[in-house]
Amino acid sequence: MSSRLTLAAIAAFTLASPTLAQNSAQNSAPQPAPPQMNFPAPADTPYPGVMRLEVDATDTARAIFRVRQTIPAQGGKTLTLLYPKWLPGKHGPRGALAELTGLKFRSGGALLKWERDPLNVYAFHIDLPADASEVEAEFQFTSPIRDNEGRIVVTPEMMNVQWEQVSLYPAGHFSRQIRIRPSITLPQGWTGVAALDGAKTVGNRIDFGETSYETLIDSPMFAGKHYRKWDLGNAVTLNVWADEAKALHAKPEQIAPHRAMVDEALILFGSKHFDRYEFLLALTEKMGGIGLEHHRSSENSRETDYFTEWDDNGSERGLLPHELTHSWNGKFRRPDRLWTPNYDVPMQDNLLWVYEGQTSYWDLVLSARSGMQSKDMVLAEWAKYAGTYSELPGRDWRSVEDTTHDPVFAARKAKPFTSQARGEDYYNEGSLVWLEADMTIRQLSKGKKSLDDFAKTFFGVRNGDWGTLPYNFDEVVRTLNGVQPYDWAAFLDKRLRQPGQPAPVKGFELGGYRLVWKDEPNIFDKERMKEGNNLDLTHSLGMMLDKDGKITSVQWGGVAFNADIVADGKILAVGGVAYSKDRLNDAIKAAKDGKTPISLLIQRGDRFRTVDLSYAGGLRYPHLEKVGTAVSGLDLLLEARRK
Repeated sequence: MSSRLTLAAIAAFTLASPTLAQNSAQNSAPQPAPPQMNFPAPADTPYPGVMRLEVDATDTARAIFRVRQTIPAQGGKTLTLLYPKWLPGKHGPRGALAELTGLKFRSGGALLKWERDPLNVYAFHIDLPADASEVEAEFQFTSPIRDNEGRIVVTPEMMNVQWEQVSLYPAGHFSRQIRIRPSITLPQGWTGVAALDGAKTVGNRIDFGETSYETLIDSPMFAGKHYRKWDLGNAVTLNVWADEAKALHAKPEQIAPHRAMVDEALILFGSKHFDRYEFLLALTEKMGGIGLEHHRSSENSRETDYFTEWDDNGSERGLLPHELTHSWNGKFRRPDRLWTPNYDVPMQDNLLWVYEGQTSYWDLVLSARSGMQSKDMVLAEWAKYAGTYSELPGRDWRSVEDTTHDPVFAARKAKPFTSQARGEDYYNEGSLVWLEADMTIRQLSKGKKSLDDFAKTFFGVRNGDWGTLPYNFDEVVRTLNGVQPYDWAAFLDKRLRQPGQPAPVKGFELGGYRLVWKDEPNIFDKERMKEGNNLDLTHSLGMMLDKDGKITSVQWGGVAFNADIVADGKILAVGGVAYSKDRLNDAIKAAKDGKTPISLLIQRGDRFRTVDLSYAGGLRYPHLEKVGTAVSGLDLLLEARRK
């Protein structure tokens, strides 16, 4: 009966709709509704009045920040407030909007209606009553309490306050044209530090002086129970928090390289683009890891043994030189399309191979010159990168510059085959390209010039200016030519913008070294494997394993890949005997006779299989080897400059 009724209804509808009947063979074909921008683009004009921000950060048990913010407003109009989305240093849309909860707006005590913009969900529209002179916003930032929710920023011992997570700002103005007076209430007995001026502390509340919203977002806070600080000279302070007080016991000879690092940076750049600089360093196993640059500070974290196991942590000490370098490269000088007037305008990351790539070059140079890392450790780290990119299949189809877009679409998520997909390789491959540029300048100028001269010319201008001076590709090329004439445009274009280029090892060859392969890990690889409790067989079997034999990555086109082994499998046995790192290493060595297969029992899910790998290349790890005995360009590069 239902079928007959349906057919009758269709017939009646068809008779009543001759057009539909005539076009019954065609599908509906709508036209798009034009998108509407419901609020003004940012203008370089002052926002009237001063916002007030009050953050209650005392709920460490539940990791909740409670926020009250007052925004001057004009009655009878619609006020649009934005939550920061495109964040400097993160190079992509990383605004933590999902954690903003309980949002309410009031004026004169009355609750106001608000609406989220359907096109830009980071925007909130509030219709104001005629007599409104300000709007009070109230909300909570429910920071992650588990790793799968995001980076943990609050523990019972410390916290990392990022102001963009706990504030809103009005649309229609450059962020530097919006004024704000922030304050925060910390747990009792905690010490908090941020590169904000005018701080006044009463009890456990800190009130900061009036500043721009741009400066606020660029001035995060670390706070915690266990805290020490060291004066590094030149208005630079090393502020350190730890899970336990014993992790703060640093020896004078451990602080000395930090001071030398600051000295070497100032010698290198020949200027200072901060009135003071605060290293914010957390030594923690509980709070999420971070290394993020700011103009007058940096957010950093290392493990709790940073000082207590100093001699075993050389591979980890490049982070602070990297973030300090960013005060010049990335904050003061920034690619013109990466600088944006507020946090709603999308960033264009193309020149991150200067912003991050050259910073990754200088962090190794400054580490060696200051003693933050030994020369051997720096050479081993570069060898690691050279080995990686010499055998990275993804370089065949994807350029270094194309990897600068990874922060926008990939957000550092795990990929099934990173070696083929590539990741943010503009950091480390960029470092190798800048090394080649340095060695090329030294060779062409007969040792009279180097990339140090570029650093002074490009980053060292306008001493004392801690604004932002944008640049583009042409200025980079022009400055390099001013240091040493050469076809730098073609040099950079080929190595960074074109895929399928030769392995980026020429800088070592020009600098008096060469990449070689040995059956023992270099000191950087050895230390990183010990720290991570894993086994890196990338250049032999083409895979990496964790401490339990679980496969964490597989090299595209490698031995394991060709045997249909993928990440997430687990090696249970080697040659019929229970897996261990030593047993697998011994099997690889034994297979060098070309007759003995490497027999593995692998479990993936509920399936088990035995795989016999035919591989006779032995263990392979990259090293840099000196050519000859004379002092070379690379040796000179890593020598200290301070007297």
